[in-house]
Amino acid sequence: MGTVFSFDVRGGEPAAVRTALEEAIAGLHRVDEVFSTYREDSQISRLARGELTVEECDPEVAEVLALGAEAERASDGWFSTRYEGRIDPTGIVKGWAAERAARHLAAAGVSGVSVNGGGDVQLRGVPGPHRPWRVGVSDPLRPGSLAAVISAAGADELAVATSGTAERGAHIVDPRTGKPAVTDLVAVTVVGPRLTWVDAWATAAFAMGSRAGLDWLESLPDIEALLITAGDEVRCTGGLARRLG
Repeated sequence: MGTVFSFDVRGGEPAAVRTALEEAIAGLHRVDEVFSTYREDSQISRLARGELTVEECDPEVAEVLALGAEAERASDGWFSTRYEGRIDPTGIVKGWAAERAARHLAAAGVSGVSVNGGGDVQLRGVPGPHRPWRVGVSDPLRPGSLAAVISAAGADELAVATSGTAERGAHIVDPRTGKPAVTDLVAVTVVGPRLTWVDAWATAAFAMGSRAGLDWLESLPDIEALLITAGDEVRCTGGLARRLG
Protein backbone atom coordinates (compact mmCIF):
# COMPACT_ATOMS: atom_id res chain seq x y z
CA MET A 1 0.00 0.00 0.00
CA GLY A 2 3.00 2.26 -0.42
CA THR A 3 3.58 2.74 3.31
CA VAL A 4 4.94 1.07 6.44
CA PHE A 5 2.75 -0.76 8.98
CA SER A 6 3.85 -1.30 12.57
CA PHE A 7 2.32 -3.27 15.44
CA ASP A 8 2.48 -2.77 19.21
CA VAL A 9 0.91 -5.81 20.89
CA ARG A 10 0.48 -6.24 24.65
CA GLY A 11 -0.45 -9.32 26.65
CA GLY A 12 -1.91 -12.58 25.41
CA GLU A 13 -0.48 -16.07 25.18
CA PRO A 14 2.82 -15.77 23.25
CA ALA A 15 2.28 -18.60 20.76
CA ALA A 16 -1.25 -17.45 19.95
CA VAL A 17 -0.08 -13.87 19.56
CA ARG A 18 2.74 -14.86 17.20
CA THR A 19 0.32 -16.85 15.06
CA ALA A 20 -2.21 -13.99 14.99
CA LEU A 21 0.50 -11.48 14.14
CA GLU A 22 1.77 -13.61 11.26
CA GLU A 23 -1.80 -13.95 9.98
CA ALA A 24 -2.40 -10.20 10.29
CA ILE A 25 0.77 -9.40 8.34
CA ALA A 26 -0.09 -11.95 5.67
CA GLY A 27 -3.52 -10.34 5.45
CA LEU A 28 -1.98 -6.92 4.81
CA HIS A 29 0.20 -8.32 2.04
CA ARG A 30 -2.87 -9.94 0.51
CA VAL A 31 -4.74 -6.62 0.64
CA ASP A 32 -1.85 -5.01 -1.23
CA GLU A 33 -1.94 -7.73 -3.87
CA VAL A 34 -5.68 -7.34 -4.38
CA PHE A 35 -6.12 -3.56 -4.10
CA SER A 36 -2.87 -1.98 -5.30
CA THR A 37 -3.47 0.45 -8.17
CA TYR A 38 0.25 0.20 -8.99
CA ARG A 39 0.13 -3.54 -9.74
CA GLU A 40 -1.11 -4.27 -13.23
CA ASP A 41 -2.20 -7.77 -12.14
CA SER A 42 -4.08 -6.73 -8.99
CA GLN A 43 -7.79 -7.43 -8.91
CA ILE A 44 -8.61 -3.75 -8.54
CA SER A 45 -6.51 -2.88 -11.63
CA ARG A 46 -8.11 -5.67 -13.63
CA LEU A 47 -11.54 -4.56 -12.42
CA ALA A 48 -10.80 -1.00 -13.54
CA ARG A 49 -9.83 -2.28 -17.00
CA GLY A 50 -13.03 -4.33 -17.26
CA GLU A 51 -11.21 -7.67 -17.17
CA LEU A 52 -13.05 -8.77 -14.03
CA THR A 53 -16.44 -8.12 -12.51
CA VAL A 54 -16.88 -7.37 -8.82
CA GLU A 55 -18.47 -10.81 -8.43
CA GLU A 56 -15.33 -12.43 -9.84
CA CYS A 57 -13.07 -10.64 -7.34
CA ASP A 58 -12.37 -11.64 -3.75
CA PRO A 59 -15.36 -10.83 -1.48
CA GLU A 60 -13.29 -8.11 0.19
CA VAL A 61 -13.42 -6.05 -3.01
CA ALA A 62 -17.20 -5.75 -2.84
CA GLU A 63 -16.95 -4.98 0.89
CA VAL A 64 -14.44 -2.16 0.43
CA LEU A 65 -16.27 -0.66 -2.55
CA ALA A 66 -19.50 -0.67 -0.51
CA LEU A 67 -17.72 1.14 2.32
CA GLY A 68 -16.38 3.67 -0.17
CA ALA A 69 -19.86 4.23 -1.59
CA GLU A 70 -21.18 4.83 1.94
CA ALA A 71 -18.35 7.32 2.60
CA GLU A 72 -19.22 9.13 -0.63
CA ARG A 73 -22.88 9.39 0.36
CA ALA A 74 -22.09 10.56 3.90
CA SER A 75 -19.68 13.23 2.66
CA ASP A 76 -21.95 14.45 -0.14
CA GLY A 77 -19.36 13.43 -2.71
CA TRP A 78 -16.28 14.96 -1.05
CA PHE A 79 -14.89 11.45 -0.65
CA SER A 80 -14.65 9.26 -3.72
CA THR A 81 -13.36 5.83 -4.74
CA ARG A 82 -12.70 7.01 -8.28
CA TYR A 83 -9.69 8.84 -9.70
CA GLU A 84 -9.49 10.08 -13.28
CA GLY A 85 -12.56 8.02 -14.09
CA ARG A 86 -11.11 4.76 -12.74
CA ILE A 87 -11.96 2.76 -9.63
CA ASP A 88 -9.46 3.66 -6.92
CA PRO A 89 -10.35 2.73 -3.30
CA THR A 90 -6.95 3.85 -2.00
CA GLY A 91 -8.53 6.43 0.31
CA ILE A 92 -10.41 3.84 2.35
CA VAL A 93 -8.62 0.51 1.99
CA LYS A 94 -5.61 1.33 4.19
CA GLY A 95 -7.75 2.28 7.18
CA TRP A 96 -9.99 -0.72 6.63
CA ALA A 97 -6.98 -3.06 6.45
CA ALA A 98 -5.35 -1.68 9.61
CA GLU A 99 -8.63 -1.87 11.50
CA ARG A 100 -9.13 -5.47 10.38
CA ALA A 101 -5.59 -6.39 11.48
CA ALA A 102 -6.17 -4.87 14.93
CA ARG A 103 -9.45 -6.73 15.28
CA HIS A 104 -7.76 -10.02 14.35
CA LEU A 105 -5.11 -9.55 17.03
CA ALA A 106 -7.69 -8.55 19.63
CA ALA A 107 -9.56 -11.79 18.91
CA ALA A 108 -6.38 -13.71 19.77
CA GLY A 109 -6.70 -12.61 23.39
CA VAL A 110 -4.26 -9.71 23.62
CA SER A 111 -4.90 -7.02 26.24
CA GLY A 112 -3.97 -4.19 23.90
CA VAL A 113 -2.94 -3.57 20.31
CA SER A 114 -1.92 -0.58 18.23
CA VAL A 115 -1.70 -0.90 14.45
CA ASN A 116 -0.06 2.05 12.71
CA GLY A 117 -0.41 2.31 8.95
CA GLY A 118 1.58 5.26 7.64
CA GLY A 119 0.76 7.39 10.67
CA ASP A 120 -2.91 6.44 10.90
CA VAL A 121 -3.55 4.36 14.00
CA GLN A 122 -6.14 1.85 15.20
CA LEU A 123 -6.08 1.17 18.94
CA ARG A 124 -7.82 -1.52 20.97
CA GLY A 125 -7.62 -2.35 24.66
CA VAL A 126 -4.89 -0.82 26.80
CA PRO A 127 -1.06 -0.97 26.80
CA GLY A 128 -0.93 -1.70 30.54
CA PRO A 129 -2.86 -1.47 33.82
CA HIS A 130 -4.33 2.02 34.32
CA ARG A 131 -2.51 3.24 31.17
CA PRO A 132 -4.33 4.41 28.05
CA TRP A 133 -2.90 4.44 24.55
CA ARG A 134 -1.69 7.90 23.54
CA VAL A 135 -1.05 9.11 19.98
CA GLY A 136 1.01 12.17 19.09
CA VAL A 137 -0.26 14.36 16.25
CA SER A 138 2.57 15.94 14.27
CA ASP A 139 2.56 19.70 13.81
CA PRO A 140 2.63 20.20 10.03
CA LEU A 141 4.09 23.69 10.36
CA ARG A 142 6.82 22.78 12.88
CA PRO A 143 8.60 19.56 11.86
CA GLY A 144 9.57 17.47 14.85
CA SER A 145 6.94 19.03 17.11
CA LEU A 146 3.51 17.84 18.19
CA ALA A 147 0.29 19.75 17.65
CA ALA A 148 -1.59 17.58 20.15
CA VAL A 149 -1.60 14.25 21.99
CA ILE A 150 -4.73 12.12 21.73
CA SER A 151 -5.63 9.82 24.65
CA ALA A 152 -7.74 6.68 24.32
CA ALA A 153 -8.62 6.75 28.04
CA GLY A 154 -12.02 5.18 28.63
CA ALA A 155 -12.37 3.82 25.09
CA ASP A 156 -12.23 0.14 24.20
CA GLU A 157 -11.24 1.14 20.67
CA LEU A 158 -10.09 4.40 19.14
CA ALA A 159 -8.61 5.45 15.83
CA VAL A 160 -6.64 8.53 14.78
CA ALA A 161 -6.07 9.54 11.15
CA THR A 162 -4.49 12.61 9.58
CA SER A 163 -4.76 13.95 6.04
CA GLY A 164 -2.64 16.85 4.85
CA THR A 165 0.16 18.15 2.70
CA ALA A 166 3.12 17.99 5.09
CA GLU A 167 4.31 14.47 4.26
CA ARG A 168 3.19 13.85 0.68
CA GLY A 169 2.49 17.29 -0.74
CA ALA A 170 -0.73 18.10 -2.59
CA HIS A 171 -1.94 14.52 -3.08
CA ILE A 172 -5.56 14.93 -1.93
CA VAL A 173 -7.90 15.30 -4.90
CA ASP A 174 -11.05 17.39 -5.01
CA PRO A 175 -13.55 14.87 -6.47
CA ARG A 176 -15.55 17.69 -8.01
CA THR A 177 -12.69 18.97 -10.14
CA GLY A 178 -10.40 15.94 -10.38
CA LYS A 179 -7.49 18.21 -9.43
CA PRO A 180 -5.52 18.59 -6.17
CA ALA A 181 -7.71 20.11 -3.48
CA VAL A 182 -6.92 23.79 -2.92
CA THR A 183 -8.04 24.80 0.56
CA ASP A 184 -6.81 26.83 3.51
CA LEU A 185 -5.84 23.67 5.38
CA VAL A 186 -2.49 21.95 5.88
CA ALA A 187 -3.76 19.10 8.07
CA VAL A 188 -6.93 17.49 9.39
CA THR A 189 -6.76 14.92 12.20
CA VAL A 190 -9.93 12.93 12.91
CA VAL A 191 -10.57 10.79 16.00
CA GLY A 192 -13.27 8.12 16.33
CA PRO A 193 -13.79 4.42 17.02
CA ARG A 194 -12.96 2.98 13.59
CA LEU A 195 -10.01 3.78 11.33
CA THR A 196 -11.99 2.85 8.21
CA TRP A 197 -14.15 5.91 8.73
CA VAL A 198 -11.84 8.43 10.39
CA ASP A 199 -9.32 7.99 7.56
CA ALA A 200 -12.03 8.67 4.96
CA TRP A 201 -13.48 11.58 6.96
CA ALA A 202 -10.07 13.25 7.28
CA THR A 203 -9.61 13.11 3.51
CA ALA A 204 -13.10 14.46 2.80
CA ALA A 205 -12.84 17.26 5.36
CA PHE A 206 -9.48 18.37 3.98
CA ALA A 207 -11.00 18.70 0.50
CA MET A 208 -13.87 20.76 1.94
CA GLY A 209 -11.67 23.36 3.63
CA SER A 210 -11.63 24.47 7.25
CA ARG A 211 -15.05 26.07 7.63
CA ALA A 212 -17.19 23.54 5.76
CA GLY A 213 -15.00 20.66 6.95
CA LEU A 214 -15.34 21.57 10.61
CA ASP A 215 -19.11 22.05 10.34
CA TRP A 216 -19.47 18.66 8.67
CA LEU A 217 -17.25 16.85 11.17
CA GLU A 218 -19.24 18.37 14.03
CA SER A 219 -22.35 16.73 12.59
CA LEU A 220 -20.90 13.20 12.65
CA PRO A 221 -21.62 11.01 15.70
CA ASP A 222 -18.68 9.87 17.87
CA ILE A 223 -16.22 11.95 15.82
CA GLU A 224 -13.81 14.64 16.98
CA ALA A 225 -11.24 16.52 14.93
CA LEU A 226 -8.36 18.99 14.89
CA LEU A 227 -7.85 21.21 11.81
CA ILE A 228 -4.77 23.33 11.16
CA THR A 229 -4.73 26.05 8.51
CA ALA A 230 -1.83 27.36 6.47
CA GLY A 231 -2.12 30.53 8.54
CA ASP A 232 -1.37 28.52 11.72
CA GLU A 233 -4.94 28.73 12.96
CA VAL A 234 -6.13 25.71 14.96
CA ARG A 235 -9.79 24.73 14.86
CA CYS A 236 -11.36 21.77 16.60
CA THR A 237 -14.69 20.10 17.26
CA GLY A 238 -16.44 20.82 20.52
CA GLY A 239 -15.67 17.53 22.20
CA LEU A 240 -12.02 17.16 21.23
CA ALA A 241 -10.78 18.47 24.61
CA ARG A 242 -12.00 15.25 26.24
CA ARG A 243 -9.58 13.31 24.06
CA LEU A 244 -6.47 15.44 24.67
CA GLY A 245 -3.80 14.21 27.04
